[in-house]
Amino acid sequence: MSVLVKKAAEHWEYVAPLLRKPKNEEDYDLLVLALDELLEMTKLDESHPLMSLVDIIGDWIAEWDHQHHPMREASGAEVLGYMMREHGLTRSDLPGVRPQSVVSEILSGRRQLNLRQIRWLAEHFKVPVDVFI
Repeated sequence: MSVLVKKAAEHWEYVAPLLRKPKNEEDYDLLVLALDELLEMTKLDESHPLMSLVDIIGDWIAEWDHQHHPMREASGAEVLGYMMREHGLTRSDLPGVRPQSVVSEILSGRRQLNLRQIRWLAEHFKVPVDVFI
């Protein structure tokens, strides 16, 4: 038996919970807590020896989230509202979507963004067009 395998076997009972994909929410929660601790320890230093463990656990958490906690797609109006809040904009700050009443109708869901508005918003916020579709 190699020294590496022997050392791993000696410590397996302590590290095993961190080195298996989650099979239920309890496993998932354990990995999320472990990842938080690891991120605090590594300070996101890519050269830290524990970053490979961060990558593994992060991938398993992302896979679990994708399968068990899928995110709903945001509508163009929801994205617009979010972008406005993030940039501290008002309805009058969007000349490419004017007048203000049109922006209000879009944000309330009574009107859809049109292609011209989507192109302008994508250019204005420097994001891909499909963000607003």
